[in-house]
Amino acid sequence: MHIETHGDGVDLVLIHGWAMHGGIFAPLLAALAPHFRVHLVDLPGHGLGRDETRFDVVDSARRIAAATPRALWVGWSLGGLVALRAALDAPTRVRGLVMLASSPRFVAAPGWPHGVATTVFGEFASELHARYRHAIERFLALETLGSTHAQAELRELKQIVFARGEPRLDALCDGLAALDANDLRDALGGLAMPSLWIGGRRDRLVPPGAMRWAAEHAPDARHLEFNGGHAPFLDFAPAIADALVAFAAELPA
Repeated sequence: MHIETHGDGVDLVLIHGWAMHGGIFAPLLAALAPHFRVHLVDLPGHGLGRDETRFDVVDSARRIAAATPRALWVGWSLGGLVALRAALDAPTRVRGLVMLASSPRFVAAPGWPHGVATTVFGEFASELHARYRHAIERFLALETLGSTHAQAELRELKQIVFARGEPRLDALCDGLAALDANDLRDALGGLAMPSLWIGGRRDRLVPPGAMRWAAEHAPDARHLEFNGGHAPFLDFAPAIADALVAFAAELPA
């Protein structure tokens, strides 16, 4: 794992999604740095955390909480699972929780239409072993589906994904398994801090309905939606930063 710190102000932990690294947040980081001291994480097996081969949601949450001050935690996609796990397991370390296009359950199930098909993550895991880069780029394409500037976003993501080296294969498989297996819907009622659920209206991986549902079932929660896809911070960085500043200002000291 690698954690670097930028800016000065209220502490904020920022965690990326599957196959990515903290560099994906460059537009958002620029908007956040004047207001926050941002602890930018590269998860195990990703980016500058590539010295580790495996990834585990619970272990990552524990280690980030131990390595950073009490903070507002912001997690995107897979990173949201880590942030949510920390909020549940180490509530004294998490002042507030922001979930960026990240839901308590990523796969569809009876009574839960707000996720991807159960076969998707298994298919990606198989393809990773056969065609590593192609599988990652196909996942990136899914992330940009529904975005107003899908082609431009896909080009940007392809440029960023390997900018800090190739993510570790085992860690990627661990991440897919975590997305497939985790179901934290019943745990939302136990959140001890305010939460903000930010989604993209056109997101095809984490539908808006998942974000609205989560905000309705978590205590002291609210929902914010942008007209974007799975990575709304690429198009709406200043507006999302403003929302985080306002949310942080309302948190208990």
